[in-house]
Amino acid sequence: MARKNFDLIVFDWDGTLMDSTAIIVKCIQAAAKDLGLAIPDNKAASHVIGLGLMEAMQVAMPGLDASQYPRVVERYRYHYLAQDQDLTLFDGVREMLADLSQQGYFLAIATGKSRVGLNRALHETKLLSVFDATRCADETFSKPHPAMLQELTRELGQDLKRTVMIGDTTHDLQMAVNAGAAGIAVQYGAHPAHELQALNPLFSATSTVQLHAWLNDNA
Repeated sequence: MARKNFDLIVFDWDGTLMDSTAIIVKCIQAAAKDLGLAIPDNKAASHVIGLGLMEAMQVAMPGLDASQYPRVVERYRYHYLAQDQDLTLFDGVREMLADLSQQGYFLAIATGKSRVGLNRALHETKLLSVFDATRCADETFSKPHPAMLQELTRELGQDLKRTVMIGDTTHDLQMAVNAGAAGIAVQYGAHPAHELQALNPLFSATSTVQLHAWLNDNA
């Protein structure tokens, strides 16, 4: 069997494995509305997906007094928790992860979610045992800082040059660039394809099925 190009495959969560982009956008907008703030449009709200929650609210609603952001985060969480049990994985995700795990790849997650949020999502989807390691934005630096990938590779004893980051945002791909890892884009999440392509990913997938096929042939 030919030697693999990668040993560690790192996935973003929201918009890459979980079909949650539209819900997150609505919850950001609902939080702003609750507090009588200017409501970010869909593009502005979707652009911040993947960042840590506090940073995301600061970028989506710039110029507020610092004391207001914790209230925005609290309202966002209120709306998100009312809906997150209804979120589903993209078609083909479960099969792809099982196949990659069986082939011997290390699998990890690097996400802007909080630890509590990711653990709840992994529990709900019964995927906790699939991943060898995970990193969340409230445990280290937020994307696109390279810390998540650096820490995951250290934890698993892997080489960044044999690591690939897969995500739906420019934050994911820029993190890969900053860390010296490879990057793969998925076009069905938060950021438009032309913005992802500007960061020169190895591949840009239009579906999970296409991503799975590419990984089988090239990873």
